[in-house]
Amino acid sequence: MVTAVTSFGRSGLYDWLIQRVSAVVMTAYTVFLVVFILRQPELTYADWQQLYSQLWMRVFSLLTLVSLIAHAWIGLWAVLTDYLTARMMGAKATGLRIVAQMVLGVIAVTYGVWGIEILWGL
Repeated sequence: MVTAVTSFGRSGLYDWLIQRVSAVVMTAYTVFLVVFILRQPELTYADWQQLYSQLWMRVFSLLTLVSLIAHAWIGLWAVLTDYLTARMMGAKATGLRIVAQMVLGVIAVTYGVWGIEILWGL
């Protein structure tokens, strides 16, 4: 049985799947932007504004932002758990890991809110 990785009460398989799906979304977004830039050698601010004014692009960008945050959270949780808790046994390591996760959580929420504000102009 796979044990919980992110302490969200889900299995490691669920986290693995989130990382794979989020990686596919981020890759698709990157490929799209590279192709868009290459197809328009005289790219202007008006072109960018027109692209990002379309609903589908805002949704695609939001999905990519959520994917990035989820991907980073799961990856950093695993790294912090493996290298902070496993390498430094004891309550001190657990406390340090929890503080690090709280800081990263605040950063993730801040970037998420900021990204939504940029995309949707709220």
